[in-house]
Amino acid sequence: MGLNARVRTQDGWAVRDAVVTVTDAAGAQVLRAEADAEGGVRTDTALPAGACTVIVTAPGHAPHASTALVTASGRAEVGTVVLARQGGSEPPAAGVWSVDPAHSSVGAVARHLGISSVHGRFTDFTGRIEIAPDVSRSRVDAVIAAASVDTGNGLRDEHLRSADFLDVERFPEITYRGHGLSRAPGQDRWTVHGVLSLHGVEREVDLALEYLGTGPDPWGGVRAAFHAGTELRREDFAMTYNQIVRAGMTAIGTTLKVDLDIQAVRDGA
Repeated sequence: MGLNARVRTQDGWAVRDAVVTVTDAAGAQVLRAEADAEGGVRTDTALPAGACTVIVTAPGHAPHASTALVTASGRAEVGTVVLARQGGSEPPAAGVWSVDPAHSSVGAVARHLGISSVHGRFTDFTGRIEIAPDVSRSRVDAVIAAASVDTGNGLRDEHLRSADFLDVERFPEITYRGHGLSRAPGQDRWTVHGVLSLHGVEREVDLALEYLGTGPDPWGGVRAAFHAGTELRREDFAMTYNQIVRAGMTAIGTTLKVDLDIQAVRDGA
């Protein structure tokens, strides 16, 4: 006798703070129970036989209602109830996620001569994402080797590594420390708030983040995917070099567009 149910997110994670309410055919409440740490709801109280309505709610999720049949013994098998995240899909599970450099990219685009773009990337970087139970308190730590800049042109890359730009001898690392997230307009969109250290200068920099989902990989792990971006002004980081090629035109644009495609693997998955 009693009720048996499991409450999960769309990605299959347990919803620990779910509440299950059961009403009889007349709409009267006959049961209220909370999910355990595994998202399970199991009660021993016999329910009135016949059709009933099962309503599942949880903070940050859209409520779910379904009909169940209570047997003559007073038992109802509800099975797995999937709750959709309000305002978007479920964020990754709380815990530590490590960036997979082999399946991630850190890129930047600068204007050249005012008419075209030069695309570059950094090939050596590491990252760690700590998803907090309260997602807004999640943290990000990333380190990029400045000397790994690659634009596909050796002479240009050496110039970018020089004191005119990145000055990699003095500042070998570019770091980003994200200290919080907030919801942004649009489904699955967030803003990451953090501090970027570049060329010896630290500044608050926000990243526009899109969460692309979570799923298993062929090696037994669990992966989460993100796309993020921002724009930086070189002069904000004391990189003021520019070559004037003719009146009113500079060789390299003052603004960089940063583009990140990230896959992260859940530690211990």
